[in-house]
Amino acid sequence: MLTAALALLAAAGEAPHIETATQMPSDGYRVEVLADDLDTPWNLSWLPSGDMLVTERGGRLRIIRDGELLDAPVAGLPDIHVRSQSGLFEAEPHPDFATNNLLYLTYASGTQRSNTLVLARATYVPTDDGAALENLEVLFEAQPYRSTSAHYGGRIVWGADDTLFLTSGDGYRYMKDAQKLDNHFGKVLRLTHDGKAPADNPFVGQDDAAPEVWSYGHRNPQGIAWGPGGTLYTNEHGPRGGDELNLMEAGVNYGWPVISYGIDYSGAQITPFKVMDGMQQPQFHWTPSIAPSTLVYYEGDAFPGLQGKMLTGSLAFKHVRVSDPADPAAPQQEMLKERDARVRDIAVGPDGALYVTTEVRRSDTGGEVLRILPEE
Repeated sequence: MLTAALALLAAAGEAPHIETATQMPSDGYRVEVLADDLDTPWNLSWLPSGDMLVTERGGRLRIIRDGELLDAPVAGLPDIHVRSQSGLFEAEPHPDFATNNLLYLTYASGTQRSNTLVLARATYVPTDDGAALENLEVLFEAQPYRSTSAHYGGRIVWGADDTLFLTSGDGYRYMKDAQKLDNHFGKVLRLTHDGKAPADNPFVGQDDAAPEVWSYGHRNPQGIAWGPGGTLYTNEHGPRGGDELNLMEAGVNYGWPVISYGIDYSGAQITPFKVMDGMQQPQFHWTPSIAPSTLVYYEGDAFPGLQGKMLTGSLAFKHVRVSDPADPAAPQQEMLKERDARVRDIAVGPDGALYVTTEVRRSDTGGEVLRILPEE
């Protein structure tokens, strides 16, 4: 109730502005390196066997087993368009993976001049040296195709009803399409496990709307997570300033590019408006931009100080940003700043530890998978 009330207050005026954060003491946790020299490790997930899957944006899917990175990548991946910000994004098991062995992938497919965001699934088959994907099936392709290789979104999260939410970016050059319902640019999409539009999506049956659209007016949402009380949150990249944390609701317009707290990278004004009727305000905005990369709501026991907090990866400031969804205007903290590495993904493992992937900008090596444990 408190979060909903704060959201209504934010909608009535400008959202809180978060500029700085305080450093959490690094002696409160210890860091183990599980894998290194990876190519932009983008996403972490776990299988019931305890194996950890790591996507490399360059187009490989890796396995960490018993704390060791296997040499052989998972075989059978589709052709993936790798350029600039495009590539392989997520590999997430179906909620019933233990019985169906289905793995869901998000990635960019096509060519430099014509490509799109894809959701696919395949059967995950263990092999002597790792695993292979079989019977790969493309479930959904974002429409229309694009001629850019940027702003894909590409994050997914499962709902309690076996639907999944997929974030889809505005393609960078197609920002105006984020305000149109007849396309998938700048949207959060809600799909069935077969990649179809659920019958209760907010725009189903509307002639000028794509039925998969759940919310719109987004720029490049690269984090999506369930929060307290079954609330859904996203974060998204602003341009120069104006990164956002959003409390999500079906059918809502989140404003981009009509309202924004950011400006263009050139310094030019994108829009003079920060608030407009009918467009939802963020919970808060980060200005200057931290470049948010992922989003996790922490409910574990290993780090009591993080209980009930949102964890966001920062690519620009190279840390994990800690915020409080119950108090959006509260001061924020940062951790892992001492590693001086771009944080791409954060996950809570089955053992309760935090797992983080880091990357080296414009490099196909140097990425790491870290395990963060309480200090002994």
